[in-house]
Amino acid sequence: MDGPQVFLLLLCALCLSLSMVLSKHTDHRNLFTQRVCCKRQIHFVYIGQDISGSPVSVDVGMCRSHCVGVSKPEAGQQEYSKHSSMLEFLRNKKMRRRRPPSSSQTSLSLNQQPSCGVNHVCEATGMRVERLLLFDGPREVETVEECHCALKMNQCVRVPALKRFYSETPYETVIDVGGCSQSKDSREGFHCVPTKFDSALVETPNKADIIETVAACEVKESCYRIPYVEYHYEIVHHADGVKEERLKEIDVGRCLGGCSAGNRCLLRSPSDPETCLLWTERQSNSCVPRAYESHSFLNHHGQIRTVLTISSCICQNTAPSTEK
Repeated sequence: MDGPQVFLLLLCALCLSLSMVLSKHTDHRNLFTQRVCCKRQIHFVYIGQDISGSPVSVDVGMCRSHCVGVSKPEAGQQEYSKHSSMLEFLRNKKMRRRRPPSSSQTSLSLNQQPSCGVNHVCEATGMRVERLLLFDGPREVETVEECHCALKMNQCVRVPALKRFYSETPYETVIDVGGCSQSKDSREGFHCVPTKFDSALVETPNKADIIETVAACEVKESCYRIPYVEYHYEIVHHADGVKEERLKEIDVGRCLGGCSAGNRCLLRSPSDPETCLLWTERQSNSCVPRAYESHSFLNHHGQIRTVLTISSCICQNTAPSTEK
C-alpha cells in the first residue's frame, strides 16, 4: 500500500470519528421527535349520569408535553377498563393498598424530557364536539383529536382552532372557532382572552345551530368584562317643540372568564400521585357583575325606560359589591 492510499484511509477514519462525536452533541429534539413525542394521552372526565342513572365518564384526551423512553398505559387505566362502572372502580380502589412505584417506573419519570423545545408548546390540532344525553339534559363535551408542537406566541393574538361537529354523520362540519394565544403577561393574573366574537351556522337534523367563534383577543384578568351592545328606540323632545325618534345604542356588557375552584381530581395514579386519572367536570362560571350603571330614556310609548349596564366584573367567591 503506497503513501497516498494510506493518507486517504487515515482521512476517512478521521471523518468518521468526527461525525460520531458531533452526533453525540447534536440536539435530539428535532422536528420528527417533536411530532412523535407530542401525543394525545388518555384523560377521563366524569360528566354525570345518563338517563338510566349510570355514571358517564368520557376520554376527553390531553396533549402530553414530555417524551418517555417507553409508552405504557397507566395501571389505573388498565384496571378501570376491567370494571363495569366508575362506582365499582372507585370502591375497589379504596380496598387496595397503594404500592410503591417500581424501579422501571422511577427511571422513566427521571428520563422524561420536554418534547417541543423551549419556543414550542404541545397543543391540540383539532377538537371534536360530542353531544351526550344525560339525566339532567343534553350536554356538549369537547375531546382532543390530535396534538402537535406549535410555536409559542409572544403577543396576544387570535389563533386558529378547528372543531368538528356532528362527527361521523351526514352533517359533519369542521369550523375554525378560533382561540387566543397562550402568551404570558408580565402582570400576575392577566391572560390573553377573547374579547370579540362572531358566529357560524351549522346544519343539523333539527334545522341549524349557531356556533360562537372568537374574532379578537386582548390581555385581561381571568374574570373580565366584554362589550355586548343592545339597541333601543328613544324619543327626544327638542326646545323648538320637535319630537325626534332616535336609535339608542347601549353597551350593557357581559362577564366572561372564570375563577379557580379548588382541585378537580377524583382519582390519582397509584404509581404516580401527581398524575390524575379521572377529573370532575369544570364547575359553572362564577364570574359575576361587580359594578353597574343605569341609563334612562323615553321610549316610543312615552314611558321612561331604564337599562342597567355592567361596568366591571368580579369572582363570586370574593366579597361582592353593589357599588355604582
